Amino acid sequence: MKIIFMGTPLFALDSLKAIAQNHKISAVITQPDKRQNRGYKLTPPPVKIFSDKNNIKTFQPERLADDELISALSNISPDLIVVAAYGKILPESILNLPKFGCINVHASLLPKYRGAAPIAWAIINGEKKTGITIMQMDKGLDTGDIILQKEVNISEKETEGELRQKLSAIGAQTLTTALEMFENKTVVKTPQNNNLSSLAPIIKKEFSVINWGGNADDIHNLVRGFNPWPCSRTFLRGKLLKIHKTEIDTNCDLPPGAIKQLNPLIVSCLSGSLEILEVQPEGKKIMSAQDFVHGNNIDLQTTLGI
Repeated sequence: MKIIFMGTPLFALDSLKAIAQNHKISAVITQPDKRQNRGYKLTPPPVKIFSDKNNIKTFQPERLADDELISALSNISPDLIVVAAYGKILPESILNLPKFGCINVHASLLPKYRGAAPIAWAIINGEKKTGITIMQMDKGLDTGDIILQKEVNISEKETEGELRQKLSAIGAQTLTTALEMFENKTVVKTPQNNNLSSLAPIIKKEFSVINWGGNADDIHNLVRGFNPWPCSRTFLRGKLLKIHKTEIDTNCDLPPGAIKQLNPLIVSCLSGSLEILEVQPEGKKIMSAQDFVHGNNIDLQTTLGI
């Protein structure tokens, strides 16, 4: 099969590599280079770095509804377009281009968590399971027929970054099986039950502010779901403090945000309490909670969140 691949971040890289092992990749479409880090150096996405090293023709359009792009893709006459975390909605001019249409590697068990951030929201909402769905794309937001699914357990300590890495590898394996089904003409498509659908909207920094007046389990899930980005945050003496890692502790009858214990550092919630393991003070590197306590005059009268 002649395959065009569309993807951008590290999550997409495992799928691209899996395709390259057994199929001809006629072209790669990825997002434009972006300026990153403190030096704002123009940096290509991981998918482009791989395609350049392997001499695969690469497109980085600002807009997908571009006549020159559509013409170039039409000249390739692809059998299939595979999408994994590309980052933009595909127009019908591209959806209808390949012989077998477009398929997507989506990091949830659809119809749950349609949208841009399924991994983070699954953790934030306390899900015990998630997975990979290979779906036939249509013009809706992750509404197409299901081709294949693989279920994955979510551990109580797993962060978004750790789960994303795991799902990236499983996504590549599941995609490989799906491509074999296309080649063998054994694909069976199952419509999604829209009554069971839920959304996973794009993550914004303002979502990550901790409300200590909540349940300890919910705050722990928030910390995991926003690690590594944008990272859950609170305030100490008016300054930003990022919380990178926590564990559930026992019940506490102190006011929310009050420090129950210094070693280990335990903070009270409205229901339950949390042990803080790793923090990042404003303008500094990640450190252990104990190093933070020792260097910042933290005592039992200190309150987080203000």
